[in-house]
Amino acid sequence: MQYHEAVEETVVGFAIALLIGALIGIEREKKLRAPGEQTATGLRTFILIAQAGAIAAWLSRENDQPLIFAAVAVACGAFILAGYRAGLSAKHFGLTTEFAALVTFLLGGMCLYGYPQLAAGLAIATLVLLAFRDELHGVVERLGWDDIVAGLKLLIVIFIVLPLVPNEPVDPWGVINPYAMTWLVILIAGLSLAGYIVARWLGPRKGTAVTGLAGGLVSSTAVTLALARRSREEEPPGAAATLAGGILLSWAVMFVRVVVECFVVNSSLARQLALPMGIMAAISLSGALLNQRAGVKLRGAQSLQLRNPFSLFFAIKFALLFAAVALLVNRAQELLNERAVYAVAALAGLTDVDAITLSMARESDHERAPVAVTAITIAVLANTLVKTGLAWGLGSSNLRRRVVPTAAVIAAGAVVSILVAR
Repeated sequence: MQYHEAVEETVVGFAIALLIGALIGIEREKKLRAPGEQTATGLRTFILIAQAGAIAAWLSRENDQPLIFAAVAVACGAFILAGYRAGLSAKHFGLTTEFAALVTFLLGGMCLYGYPQLAAGLAIATLVLLAFRDELHGVVERLGWDDIVAGLKLLIVIFIVLPLVPNEPVDPWGVINPYAMTWLVILIAGLSLAGYIVARWLGPRKGTAVTGLAGGLVSSTAVTLALARRSREEEPPGAAATLAGGILLSWAVMFVRVVVECFVVNSSLARQLALPMGIMAAISLSGALLNQRAGVKLRGAQSLQLRNPFSLFFAIKFALLFAAVALLVNRAQELLNERAVYAVAALAGLTDVDAITLSMARESDHERAPVAVTAITIAVLANTLVKTGLAWGLGSSNLRRRVVPTAAVIAAGAVVSILVAR
């Protein structure tokens, strides 16, 4: 039985290796070959490279001789180098294909060394890097030096500051843990930074809907503010519907983001939170789609100037806000009652939903889960009502007629979900 399982594992490993070589080879051949021309490295070459890596790994494993794989890797590298030198005479100066070939060889080896799933995942990542070359270069072009510095600061916090932060509570109630707080700052900054990069990658030409989707990861409040203001500046027929769709899409992203944040801290609570957030997201998404269908195609909101979400000021502000909210939630739970917790949640949600979401996720256990779900839902509802007020006060009359009814349905859905959770 073990023999058959070993044979099956080997066959699957070889099959995955060949598939990896074929996928990368197809991408390279499509990218490099001009009509009517031949390219030195294409589908067949990459399949053979992956097969060479798989066979070398299998021989090394079966004979307990790691040098076999190393020798074949050196030989493969020599052939790749020779191909690069030949390409220089044809004014081919890039190394992308050559390194792709080397990666393909190593991925083929991983499949036979017992890591086929990891190899497949890395192959997909490699294909993304190869296939989206122009888009990735576009991201680099749109990023400014301040954005690069902000990314470096985030890396410094993760790999230098975080290991030095004490991992024990510093307050009498055991609520404020500097290490945990730093991790939560990194989580929020990372999610926001991902949305910021997507927004900069896509740029304003991709449309208001995409602006709402990407901007919702950074700040749905900023999206609401910018699109509401734009509705007063530009009023062609159907513009208000398009802008309302962008606003509601950013809200839907925010509801999903709350569940993701909670899942990272408390996965069991996130599963219970998925119902109310899912209801609110579904209503918001439905309203967005209806408005997008009724709208006209607009360029992205040029007035939406998203700033890089990570800065020292952001980190300090969020850490202080989280500490204050966490202390209030803890004291309300221990000394007061559920209503006090809900009041804290509503108050915190007026400005930010991340702090209360993470605080409740950390503080809640199985018994307190219903209270935590209700509190987070109340905070999200309060935040949504604030954004509705922004749309009402800053937007055009046509925008109000499209955003406010949907917001009312979202509020009704939130109330129903709260009653169900109780």
